[in-house]
Amino acid sequence: MIITIVSIAIVALLALYAMGVYNGLVTLQNRYKNAFAQVDVQLKRRYDLIPNLVETAKAYMAHEKATLEEVVRARNNAAEAGERAAADPSNPQALQSLNRAEGQLAGALRGFNLQVEAYPDLKANQNMLALQEELTSTENKISFARQAFNDAVTTYNTRRELFPACIFAGMFGFLPALLFEVENPSEREAVKVSF
Repeated sequence: MIITIVSIAIVALLALYAMGVYNGLVTLQNRYKNAFAQVDVQLKRRYDLIPNLVETAKAYMAHEKATLEEVVRARNNAAEAGERAAADPSNPQALQSLNRAEGQLAGALRGFNLQVEAYPDLKANQNMLALQEELTSTENKISFARQAFNDAVTTYNTRRELFPACIFAGMFGFLPALLFEVENPSEREAVKVSF
């Protein structure tokens, strides 16, 4: 009788521990998904600013059509990749695709900014100055949101890798989450938004 009670108590304790691990992992997973949603909000804000930036520059940069088209194409690719990643932030392929698209967008914006330097009237345009301020602010917000996302992912991954939680994490299907990382070293350079 005592062996049965002890066995039931041990099973009950293990079940309670498993529930605690499961609930903790769900909580941490939801935190990193929420953190990605914050990144997504800022990326969408940037994607909304870029067409305004291009439209303002078009009148001045008629000879730079290829540069403007590259910025728009990179923006559209990044927006599509962002939508796929936002649909499932735990999908590693979607996050990698977003990382690549963001790198291409950053490169296109760098090229655009180099071209803008050649147009003094454009650099003095009030619309461009306002867009510059908005874009700079948005880039800062994106950096902070990415940092918060990476912090949440690190906390989640650490929890799911600790023993004995790693056993339950595998049983319950909690996969590792990917950090929002820079894949290409040239992407580490800040996007220059001075006009």
